[in-house]
Amino acid sequence: MPPGWAERDSYFRDLMTDTNDNLKHTPLHALHLELGGKMVPFAGYAMPVQYPAGVLKEHLHTREKAGLFDVSHMGQAFLSGPDPAKALERVTPADIQSIPEGMQRYGLLLNDQGGINDDFMTTRLAGEAALYLVVNAAVKEQDFAYIADKLAGAVALQPAPDRALLALQGPLAAAALERHAPGISGMTFMQAQRATVAGAPAIVSRTGYTGEDGFEISIEAKDAERVARALLAEPEVMPIGLGARDSLRLEAGLCLYGHDMDESTDPVEANLTWSLGKRRKEARDFPGSARILEHLLNGAGKKRVGLLPEGRAPAREGTEIADKSGRIIGRITSGGFGPSLNAPLAMGYIETAFAANGTKVDLMVRGKALPAQVAPMPFVPNRYKRAPKK
Repeated sequence: MPPGWAERDSYFRDLMTDTNDNLKHTPLHALHLELGGKMVPFAGYAMPVQYPAGVLKEHLHTREKAGLFDVSHMGQAFLSGPDPAKALERVTPADIQSIPEGMQRYGLLLNDQGGINDDFMTTRLAGEAALYLVVNAAVKEQDFAYIADKLAGAVALQPAPDRALLALQGPLAAAALERHAPGISGMTFMQAQRATVAGAPAIVSRTGYTGEDGFEISIEAKDAERVARALLAEPEVMPIGLGARDSLRLEAGLCLYGHDMDESTDPVEANLTWSLGKRRKEARDFPGSARILEHLLNGAGKKRVGLLPEGRAPAREGTEIADKSGRIIGRITSGGFGPSLNAPLAMGYIETAFAANGTKVDLMVRGKALPAQVAPMPFVPNRYKRAPKK
């Protein structure tokens, strides 16, 4: 077992938003128990942190074949009105109006000061006026209230708590899903469409949170268990819990909201400037644009970076980062062991002067200075199925 792996349960308990017994259940709760899922509180829900195979095997199986994740705790909603794309741009720097039909786009939900309230996905389904949104589980109620308040009078936001969400991830995900949704394997990265999966009406997008090729499948709650069982019956597919979901996304260099970004950080500091639409930057018409564009032009004081510790000891969230003189210059926001690398890895915020790849630093773990260096992300190359360049 990799060093520190036994800490996974306590790590996810640290992320929980409800410590009592009144946890919500996803439509797949009974199936998780049947499959031997070890349940922990997460974002107010009882969620499987792992199954009997264990986090390490689940992680590597997803990288090699295909893993099925229950992400029904995420917030799904539809935004309707005369021009929902134009209205949504009041709260994000993403170029929503230019999303083509049948595509989705990553965006940041900003507060008035340019801090990040959340990140989210917006989909423009072919032939439909309403936009389909997916936000993070831990802050979905706040997100929906914020969007409804800021866009009041222009659009109507309809949360969809009656929908479940599955993620099928890995290099063999397309082959497995194709057997239950013929033609679906022709989709490319960030495409989205309505489809039928194992006989159930669904919204399918070719995206995910692992760095692997894969799909997210939104279905009615009543169909969730039937569709999940159909996919799990495929020889390539294994059920995957939160533990491997976290190690996979960390290897992919992807942020976990509330840890790697929050209201105290802006898109430049979070190293997410690629999510700022060109037209939006020119118009300077998004929340916190003065601060963000100033940071974009002249640099911010801190930056999110990847870190590779030397040796085998992982450095967890909250670990201080020091320069070689011992001065504290930053803090780790996510850290652990990367099974694909067979080595520890982390990400965090560091003073921009030290953010160049290859910079040597020390991680202060239990009072000891462990050497590390700033490293490019993703740590593991992504394998998205991108459309051919025109």
